[in-house]
Amino acid sequence: MPPIPTPFSAQVTAEELTDLRARLRATRWPDAPEDAGWSLGSDVDYLRQLVEYWAEEFDWTAQEAALARIPRFRIELGGLGIHFAHVQGVRAAGSTSKAMPLILSHGWPDSFWRYSKVIPLLTDPGSHGADPDDAFDVVVPDMPGFGYSDKPVGAPLNSIDVAGLWAELMDALGYDRFGAAGGDIGSHVSRYLALDFPHRVSAVHRTDAGIPVALPGLELTPAEQRFVDEAAAWNLSEGAYAAMHRTKPQTAAVGLTDSPVGLAAWIVEKLRSWSDCHGDLESSYSKDEILTLVSMYWFTGTIGSSMRMYSANAAIPSAQLARRVEVPSGFALFPGDILHPTREWLDRTANTVHVSEPARGGHFAPFEEPELYAQELRDFFRPFRRTALVE
Repeated sequence: MPPIPTPFSAQVTAEELTDLRARLRATRWPDAPEDAGWSLGSDVDYLRQLVEYWAEEFDWTAQEAALARIPRFRIELGGLGIHFAHVQGVRAAGSTSKAMPLILSHGWPDSFWRYSKVIPLLTDPGSHGADPDDAFDVVVPDMPGFGYSDKPVGAPLNSIDVAGLWAELMDALGYDRFGAAGGDIGSHVSRYLALDFPHRVSAVHRTDAGIPVALPGLELTPAEQRFVDEAAAWNLSEGAYAAMHRTKPQTAAVGLTDSPVGLAAWIVEKLRSWSDCHGDLESSYSKDEILTLVSMYWFTGTIGSSMRMYSANAAIPSAQLARRVEVPSGFALFPGDILHPTREWLDRTANTVHVSEPARGGHFAPFEEPELYAQELRDFFRPFRRTALVE
């Protein structure tokens, strides 16, 4: 008998809120060189302002209530409780078409939060100026060790493992065929869904092609070599966090689990660096939006378990990395994202049938630019709807 989802709601206690505010008010701040700004990491002056707002004005209860309006569930898969949002598409009156099932996979440092703005645009396009026939049945899980999903007790799961869980989840929900989309780690998970379950995934959409790995013996074009070199340069200047996650995640987890300000510094710096905000973080996110994400990590205690997935993914054999996705694949390369793969690389690694370059947006495009992202998914998946619908 397949596992049965049960409704889920979260509620932080008054004691947890009091403890958080006490820790924020007792922060021991580091010094910083004059005019360092963001050049050496998180800007301490900005963090002071954000933390003051967090301690004195931020209303977590209101944000928690807003998230609770999204239908959310838990289900046991592989011995783990998996939290997910599941919203069915709204059909036009008299329409005989069905909504296309679509599973969206997030990355780090986020959770189902990444897609919270875009869910209504995808499930009810008719109410947002789009064609009702483009409606999706949307499923947005928290990966194990992220958000409200359970933390793996033993070895962390890698992207291949999670793809297997997502296939089980879609089966439990009655979706035999479906579309898959994601970014960051979610791009990897979507890739392995397409690789390992090609008979179930009608098409796959990604906002990146991952960090390129030049495998031994691989002959690259000059454009591909430039892409690999750019990725290597980015890793030298920006990849210290990932090296920590891959090698010593527990060391960082001790401080980040104990200090809410340390946690905010670790996450907020990435929000700014990877978004299309041109250095002005709050042009892409309000303080409430930033602190909703950080508070979710704080109250669930998942910063350590989320980082450990990097260690698991680093151990994936190179033979898996070399596999080519044959399922029809689309890519949206947002201008503010970390890396921009060449078309040659996309064609080498996937059956690429669609590449777009939206005008705005970065690594967290579904949250930064939900309308652009929703339209991107509507356009890409439209030709594949018939093969994904469940009778």
